[in-house]
Amino acid sequence: MAEIKLEEVIERPIEPARLRIYIGAAPGVGKTFDMLNDAHRLREQGQDVVIGLVETHGRKETEARIRDLEIVPLRVIPYRSVELKEMDVEAILARHPHTVVVDELAHTNVPGSKNRKRYEDVMDLLDAGINVLTAVNIQHLETLNDAVGRSANTVIRETVPDSVLKRADEVVNVDVTVDELRTRLRQGKIYAPEKVEQSLANFFRKGNLNMLRELALRTTAEQVGSQAAQYRRTQGLEQAPIPEKVMVCISARPGSERLVRVGARVAGRLATNWYAVNVASPEQDKGHGDPDAFHRLQEVQRMARDLGAQVVTLTDKNVADALIRYAQQESISHVVFGQSVRSRWDILLRGSVLNRFLAEVRDVTVQVVPMQKPLRKG
Repeated sequence: MAEIKLEEVIERPIEPARLRIYIGAAPGVGKTFDMLNDAHRLREQGQDVVIGLVETHGRKETEARIRDLEIVPLRVIPYRSVELKEMDVEAILARHPHTVVVDELAHTNVPGSKNRKRYEDVMDLLDAGINVLTAVNIQHLETLNDAVGRSANTVIRETVPDSVLKRADEVVNVDVTVDELRTRLRQGKIYAPEKVEQSLANFFRKGNLNMLRELALRTTAEQVGSQAAQYRRTQGLEQAPIPEKVMVCISARPGSERLVRVGARVAGRLATNWYAVNVASPEQDKGHGDPDAFHRLQEVQRMARDLGAQVVTLTDKNVADALIRYAQQESISHVVFGQSVRSRWDILLRGSVLNRFLAEVRDVTVQVVPMQKPLRKG
């Protein structure tokens, strides 16, 4: 048998632990079920797989999928006058399996636990060289939390930093149709029967679920694109075409909501990032001069955030200068402008932001959306 020198063993690179995150639009889509299926496949391939923590929520199908997977006993933590159970990170570290299943990534641990949040437990496991399979709903991502909370009309207190998602080696989107998810809810497969009607009228509304589903799909697509670009960089391969970016030029004018909807649709088709950009003058008084206009702008910005945009406010005396500079700096590929009805004389006298932009910015797709005429008083 060939002799292996100690120096070769020491110099051999240690492969970092891998993190796979299962993302879903809402409870009940099947994240834990799919995660357990994959855990069984890994074990069938000869890997040492254990369960650190799985929340079945009383669902029989999920409980059945655990089967004979080894479960690391939970740690009992005295809290006030009761004893609560949490994942035993120290026991998992001592057991040191190849892969551990950790459900409910956004969970806040009981006081007295080693870490405040479960995602911090996951980071400890990864640092120790243990691969992790974990799951989270899209509304718990930090940057999407506010938008989802407003849409769902609920407070979502438990969040996970987006940096955890970026750390993932694989992101799996577990997706079902909105109608299928609502059917599962009615059948009692997600919540207890007494909670079904209230859930259907609130969080599980069709409009809210459609938005959550779109956010989950888009987030997964962005992660896949980022990983592909990183792989090309590390392998010295030719980079893929520059990712598309959409800029929607919003203002306090009536009708900007229509621009936001158009921009959201364009970004959705391209599965890309998009920006709702407003240009404010340096002396802008935050609505003291025109409170109605200020309120309209705030509503448009809120709507843009709810639809997944990054809201940007630029400060410049010249609107065209600011928009041109931002588009060039951010490598914007698609721009949505609103066009109000103006006379030729007015355009010659005051100039046109759109005409100036078209003249100076090349290789950009521009979509012009007619704006509504302001209503005459009287």
